[in-house]
Amino acid sequence: MDPHIKKQLGQTEVWLPRLGFGGGTLGDPTEITPEDQAMATLSAAYDRGIDYFDTAPWYGNTKSEHRLGGYLRSKPRDRFVLSTKVGRIYSRPRDIDEFISRSPFAKRWLGGLPFDLRFDYTYDGIMRAYEDSLNRLGVPNVDCLTIHDLDIRHRLDAAGVADGFRQLDEGRGFAALRELKDQGQIKAIGAGINFAGDLSRFVDYFDMDYFLYAGPYTLLDQPGLDGDLALCQEKNIGIILGGVFASGILATGAIDGALYKYLDAEPEVLERVRKITEICAAHGVALSAAALQFPMHHPVVVSVIPGANHPDQVISNYDQVRVEIPRTLWQDLKSQGCLRADAPVPG
Repeated sequence: MDPHIKKQLGQTEVWLPRLGFGGGTLGDPTEITPEDQAMATLSAAYDRGIDYFDTAPWYGNTKSEHRLGGYLRSKPRDRFVLSTKVGRIYSRPRDIDEFISRSPFAKRWLGGLPFDLRFDYTYDGIMRAYEDSLNRLGVPNVDCLTIHDLDIRHRLDAAGVADGFRQLDEGRGFAALRELKDQGQIKAIGAGINFAGDLSRFVDYFDMDYFLYAGPYTLLDQPGLDGDLALCQEKNIGIILGGVFASGILATGAIDGALYKYLDAEPEVLERVRKITEICAAHGVALSAAALQFPMHHPVVVSVIPGANHPDQVISNYDQVRVEIPRTLWQDLKSQGCLRADAPVPG
């Protein structure tokens, strides 16, 4: 599969390559990446013609934005597409030492920066988040803005989620996004989705261009087929797919300490991955190649954005997307119960 083939993002003027770059890993979630390695990682992507980069203030408590901007701001602005996210406002904590030792936001990122956050989906919150991101990135605009983590895992309970939607609606947060798009400052409005079923609430409330879909549609699990992706197809809403490796296990395989949904994989998940790996191996295909290419066959998936923090990972992802996968692999995965029968695949 050609990683450079472009698809239109929903009904917008944004066209994305099949393979993009996800900036979450540059926030140092589980290991500290040296700065020169981070820059070399981005260079490995850019030099191979990967020209779509996604980031967020949340990644490393603003670290990913600083790094991505530090690399891209020296490149011609018309040579890349850039997306970031809104919903969190960052500031200096009153007591930095206490923040580092106690805050769950600091502990989430092993190498994160010492900045505290508050959630804010109001008009003023969206506008400030956008301006703050531009300052960190060092670029005059981004192409796509994503409403980030308005779900029960990050807002803690249903009341927190409901409050976020009120801020977008009554607090005019979505009006701020519409204003930015109408003024030509951004080209597309999206929302991040981590759980199957959460997508429809955004469609009910707002006119969405795309969703950054991270988790509910992978080679390992496809709950997104139960309604989300069909709804996007009906409404002509694009999907940018994050979490293609299911938090890591579809890249590492079923090794000790493999992660699934950011936790140690359960025995039944490990066994399922072993079975998928065996079927892939029988066709001479690496697990990671199947994981990267599988979601690209769904008609609403525009771009897949795996993360990386080393040039070798970028090169591997790029090469694995280009591997020719026999159609019989997908057929065998389905016949042996490792892939849903209704999942779109070649043939």
